[in-house]
Amino acid sequence: MRWWVAVAWIDQLLREGARRVDEVEVFFAKGIAVSADLKRKNINIATRSDECGLGIRTIDKGRIGSSSTHNPKKWKECLNAAIASGKLATPQRWDGLPEPVARDHEEICHDPLLTVDPETATGLLGQMLEGASQHPVQVTSGSATLSVGTDIIVNSCSVRYTSRHTGVSISLESIKDQSTGTEFAQSCFMDIDPFAVGERAAFLASHSSGGQEIPSGDYDVLLSPLAYTELLGAAFIPALNGRNVHVGRSLLAKKSGESIMDSRLSMYDDPFRQKGLGSTFWDAEGMPTKRIDFVRDGVLLSFAYDLRTAYRYGKESTASAIRGGGSAGTAIGHHNFIIDGPRTGVADERVIYVNGVVGAHTANPMSGDFSVELSNAFWMEDGEFQAPIRSAMLAGNVFAMHKDIGGISDEMRQIGSMILPSIRLQGQRVIGK
Repeated sequence: MRWWVAVAWIDQLLREGARRVDEVEVFFAKGIAVSADLKRKNINIATRSDECGLGIRTIDKGRIGSSSTHNPKKWKECLNAAIASGKLATPQRWDGLPEPVARDHEEICHDPLLTVDPETATGLLGQMLEGASQHPVQVTSGSATLSVGTDIIVNSCSVRYTSRHTGVSISLESIKDQSTGTEFAQSCFMDIDPFAVGERAAFLASHSSGGQEIPSGDYDVLLSPLAYTELLGAAFIPALNGRNVHVGRSLLAKKSGESIMDSRLSMYDDPFRQKGLGSTFWDAEGMPTKRIDFVRDGVLLSFAYDLRTAYRYGKESTASAIRGGGSAGTAIGHHNFIIDGPRTGVADERVIYVNGVVGAHTANPMSGDFSVELSNAFWMEDGEFQAPIRSAMLAGNVFAMHKDIGGISDEMRQIGSMILPSIRLQGQRVIGK
């Protein structure tokens, strides 16, 4: 109740907006964060920041306007700007903002035991440094951030949702000779292992030093969840965006119902996953979320839509609207993007293990073609790291590489809004010496 008293101005905003336009939507986010940094092995004093953002969207006769501000006291000016922008917009088909639905209000992204204070942040840094000391490297930088916040979405159709969320994010970078190693962890709960993060970053730097050249050729490659995320995010996931599908920017546009990858693979968005960083009962537009099966057993089934795109093209919203913060606009995205399938021993037989790639952003989102530099690559066999590999390139196609895989790992890692395994790819082109 006290929270709603503190934001009573939102009700004033809705009343004022309803008097002037057909519909109004308000998204308000407020929170605090504490961050501490490392410069080499020196821990800087943790700093606190207060975060606040307000986003307003108006709809009037199919014309959609929007505006945002970091100062909620200026909501009147923000509302005026949203209405003004709407008057300049091209009208489109619009069937209304969502109405409220009864949902389970269990807070699945909130850890009541997470303490946002400098001592906790600096303690995480200290544990990462302890982990890094297990290998002969020099620590170059690191960070730890703790946050807690509240999001609220209301609209003129009586939607009135509030959710709390917490977060912890840590990272460390180290170097040995000319080789670097970086590791990080993210969670909405205090269940991360800072010692393991520090040890892994130091291991990557230490064991990448003195890498061997390899001749160009076709090799089996094992992409870590991090490397896999970078390639998927650059080319594959944009092809599942409903807007890209309808404007001719998706290679998958005309392949619904077809087999597009290995029949052992499935891709889906699970917004209810416990401890998922993107878990939520409604999307950024107040639509009730649900599981979306994009690909099941290799067959393409669905694309992602927000309200605006769904109405424009005669589809149904998949509740895939997301925001990057209170003052950010909505976009089509996903909540917890997961790749699943039967698990195998992907590193039992000799393979090139790739921890990360450089240049994934240059991949062609239309064709899926990519050429990236390997980062922290090793020969691997019987599940053990062997000789490091000096600089090499991996060239291929994001869509084609899924058609005949060598398996996916038991390991699942959460990286932002993706939860992915390592994936073994057969016969990939590696450009070496």
